[in-house]
Amino acid sequence: MSQYQNKRIVLASRPVGEPTADNFRLETTTTEPLEAGQILIKTLYLSLDPYMRGRMSDVKSYADPVAIGEVMTAETAGVVVESNSPLYAVGDHVCCRSGWQEYFVSNDKDPMTYKVDAAKVPLSTYLGVCGMPGRTAYFGLQREGKPTAGETLVVSAASGAVGSVVGQIGKKLGLRVVGVAGGAKKCTYVKDELGFDECIDYKSADLDAALAAACPNGIDIYFESVGGMVSEAVAKQLNPGARVPICGYIANYNSKDITQVRTPFHIFGELETPPAHKFFLVFDYYSEFAEANQALTDWVVNGELKYQETIVDGLEKAPEYFSWLFSGKNFGKLVVNVADH
Repeated sequence: MSQYQNKRIVLASRPVGEPTADNFRLETTTTEPLEAGQILIKTLYLSLDPYMRGRMSDVKSYADPVAIGEVMTAETAGVVVESNSPLYAVGDHVCCRSGWQEYFVSNDKDPMTYKVDAAKVPLSTYLGVCGMPGRTAYFGLQREGKPTAGETLVVSAASGAVGSVVGQIGKKLGLRVVGVAGGAKKCTYVKDELGFDECIDYKSADLDAALAAACPNGIDIYFESVGGMVSEAVAKQLNPGARVPICGYIANYNSKDITQVRTPFHIFGELETPPAHKFFLVFDYYSEFAEANQALTDWVVNGELKYQETIVDGLEKAPEYFSWLFSGKNFGKLVVNVADH
């Protein structure tokens, strides 16, 4: 068994406010020889997602924080380069939770390591529309949102990795779908390419007036990923019996003390008739991941589900790219190309 030089990015310090490159450290280690039932995976694509900001803090949350000196957590797509398992062969493409590093030793029974077919759809899409963000949209809308044909769905971060899929599934289910995105380019894409009924530019529109015009029958489902002023505007127009699946609230993630900010839980909880609202985790539906993976992949293959990716190069620059998530610089799913093969 060979040993490989492994570049990895670890958490060097906990950020106060928005993360900077100083909060990360690049290290080089050597991979360990494989034990029975293990495989060595070479990372080809690394997913960057907003939830990682929460894992950098030591505030109590749904998941343990990344420890100082520990590899930053992340989903990746790669290729098996060595195998000491009958379940995987060299050359198999897989997704796993390797974190921000070039190589990863996985146990063959790890439930978060699984094979994917790179001949069916591009490998990078298994980190976006056909992966965790797609599954989040799939279950968040259908199970948490409980949609009925004819209802009105509003989707924040509508051009993003999750929101773009939420809206397209909503249209398949017969909903009136209104997106909220930042900038004319993203709004045009959401309406003209993804097929939303309307898309509101939160940067330029009078949100209250724009939402009222786009949602003449009120709002039945709001898929929450942003928080802040978008949630405040939506809250005013929710119908009785509305549902608000909370995927995240990125507007608050870089607050110096998130326990002191006004989150969607405050905004919706204080209403006279609060909507059904909860923070949901895609892993609540882990036993049904295969169903979602199959449906999402089939829709992409058939052209029924469109997507946008921003693919950038270089593991070393991942800390810089990570900041794009909070400025809106990326368009669609943000993926780092770590290696070509």
